[in-house]
Amino acid sequence: MDQVIINEATGKMTQLRRKIVHVNIKWGILDRIAVLRRFIRFIWYRVLVCSKGSKPPPAVLYHRLDRPKLPEPAEEVEVADLLSGYETDSDLVSLKISLLGDSQIGKTSFVIKYVGDEQERKCLQMKGLNLMDKTLFIRGARIGFSIWDLAGDHDSLDHVPIACKDAVAILFMFDLTSRCTLNSVIGWYNQARKWNKTAIPVLIGTKFDDFVRLPPDVQWTIVTQARGYAKAMNATLFFSSATHNINVNKIFKFIMAKLFNLPWTVERNLTVGEPIIDF
Repeated sequence: MDQVIINEATGKMTQLRRKIVHVNIKWGILDRIAVLRRFIRFIWYRVLVCSKGSKPPPAVLYHRLDRPKLPEPAEEVEVADLLSGYETDSDLVSLKISLLGDSQIGKTSFVIKYVGDEQERKCLQMKGLNLMDKTLFIRGARIGFSIWDLAGDHDSLDHVPIACKDAVAILFMFDLTSRCTLNSVIGWYNQARKWNKTAIPVLIGTKFDDFVRLPPDVQWTIVTQARGYAKAMNATLFFSSATHNINVNKIFKFIMAKLFNLPWTVERNLTVGEPIIDF
């Protein structure tokens, strides 16, 4: 009798192991298909952008979303209601966000801090361009951020058109400890606006944890210049740190709030020596 019970238990364990192996194989195949699909879309979209006079077909990779009207103050509205009528891929709404700025200023670290290490491993890397995804479930809607991280060196300039086309927001980034990277921001802004005049501009200073070690007068000078650039660009200014996760998530929440007229409760912070938020 005991031998029968043991045999039955062994049989069930064998079936369970087979199911686990089957599930692991299935998810491995799905991951590879997802990466291949993103690569094919990237190549197809680049062909469309580079073809003179060609227009993307109705179902383009990304969809620029007009800002919906605000609901009545007393009315509780789900994000899914605001998105009704927009063309989506299944139940996912894809929002393209582009990152521009000089190389070695912390753009990739900033994105990885937001998307997480798991998504970093699924990153699609091209020469001079990285693509990472982040999916959120927000008040009844599934939102997919597709983040295009431009390398920022001279060779990556050719990718500016494809990186900026149809982006709903463009993050112009600079190293808070390097004035030359801040001076470059206006050039990146002018290049981006040639290809996209409607994306929400956000000016982001990185490496705030290193910035606070600078002398107070140097900090004040950089804050003043950055605020002046943000005003000229009609952009919101954030100081951030990927190392300490300062204002990283907050920036993407701000973008969502701007896109869909959602409540935005963060206050301005203009105190030198603290993470600046100016809008």
